[in-house]
Amino acid sequence: MKVFQAALLALAFGVALPVAAQPPAQPQTLQQSVEARLRAAGPGVRFGLVVAGEDGRELIALAPDARFIPASNTKLVTTAAAWASLSGLDRPDSRGGASVALETERGATPDVVLEGFGDARLSSAPDCAVDCLAALADAVAARTREVHDVVGDDSFYPDQRWSPGMSWNNIPTSSGTAASALTLDDNELALRVTPTAPGRAPALDVLPYYVIDNRARTVATGETELGVDRLPGSNALILTGTIVMGAGPERLRLGVDDPAHYAAWRLRGMIEARGVRVTGAVRSRHRPPAPPAPAEGMVRELLGRLAPPPLAEDLRLINKVSQNLHAELMLRRLGRQSGTGALADGLTVVRAMLARAGLQRTDYDFSDGSGMSTYNRITPRGMVTLLRWAAAQPWGAAWRATFPVAGVDGTLARRFRGTALEGRLFAKTGSINATSALSGYLIARSGRTLTFSIYANDVPDGASAVPAMDAALLLIAEQN
Repeated sequence: MKVFQAALLALAFGVALPVAAQPPAQPQTLQQSVEARLRAAGPGVRFGLVVAGEDGRELIALAPDARFIPASNTKLVTTAAAWASLSGLDRPDSRGGASVALETERGATPDVVLEGFGDARLSSAPDCAVDCLAALADAVAARTREVHDVVGDDSFYPDQRWSPGMSWNNIPTSSGTAASALTLDDNELALRVTPTAPGRAPALDVLPYYVIDNRARTVATGETELGVDRLPGSNALILTGTIVMGAGPERLRLGVDDPAHYAAWRLRGMIEARGVRVTGAVRSRHRPPAPPAPAEGMVRELLGRLAPPPLAEDLRLINKVSQNLHAELMLRRLGRQSGTGALADGLTVVRAMLARAGLQRTDYDFSDGSGMSTYNRITPRGMVTLLRWAAAQPWGAAWRATFPVAGVDGTLARRFRGTALEGRLFAKTGSINATSALSGYLIARSGRTLTFSIYANDVPDGASAVPAMDAALLLIAEQN
């Protein structure tokens, strides 16, 4: 009764009654906080994340053993295998340089043969200073004033220009250009598109290797949106879309389907400019199913061979800017160590390294060296296992130095800028359809180095998982 009276008095005078004590809210664990940050990416995204401390203890494990498409995180695997398997990476690449020779049969006019040995950096640029096709053209011009055919020979590797799982729509682009033992200018052709007047086709500046049907139009207002269509194996290209009047020129990078032929075509132009008469055709020579019998009476005279810069420089390029073609050629070079240079041989070397690193065979599947294959898979725990193993190897510091640095360079130059991880996160990015990836090392607030791997797969069209991924890593760095 007294309680009831007290309640009436409290209501009369507006005094709050004490309420039953509520249990204090339980603080979220770090993993729960990280998962909340990742949910900001929206529905449909499938995340995997593992973060390990310096002692190897896992601080975060989200779907650690699920298999994800790694995109260009694949390059971490390829470049680690190169550091682990190849020797002399800091010396000039005398084994990889292209050569030029004359081949003469029974006293006929000689053919000039440009042969590739897996070098990814041969250049025809006017300002080329090292590893230059012009040096080989000079060697031809110094020896003869007439040749018959100009032959591009890429038979050092099997004729496997694309890996299984490469999307056909990437083949006409620089992202999916063909791999070949004879590579020139990254097997890309630059197309410069300049606006003219509204309603008119833009002006094109390009080497006349492709036949271009220019259906693009200059517009007075709007946006510049240009597209290129070309069937694989065809030299007929269709340019569509719009370019805004008054805008600067657009530079498109076109993929090359027969790199050996393209390199021979460029060499023909160079030797003709040096006064050498070409009476025959430009052709390519690929590895046949069985070695042909040597032609009777064939005489071969080597005129010159290049020594490209050290492979260590190319490994840095592969990871810093995510260069697909160079990664594919590195995988094939691994395959030449104990095999033919076939994709399967390179992947055998990769699997052997991953076994030494402690990965289970079910942790991964790889079909290429760049990450363009949609067949590739790896688990976050498997990638962290590789990263921690590599860090303990004699070459681990040199390998890590090839990674993009947050807010500083490479594919991370614009990410994490102005945050606590600027200059303190070293990782390889990855991006392909519906996929984002980031794996590497970060220095936490405490000064400890954490190893991490995060994947987002099944990202809906029009959405991005990158902001949520970066927010999660910043939170982890702040609380460790």
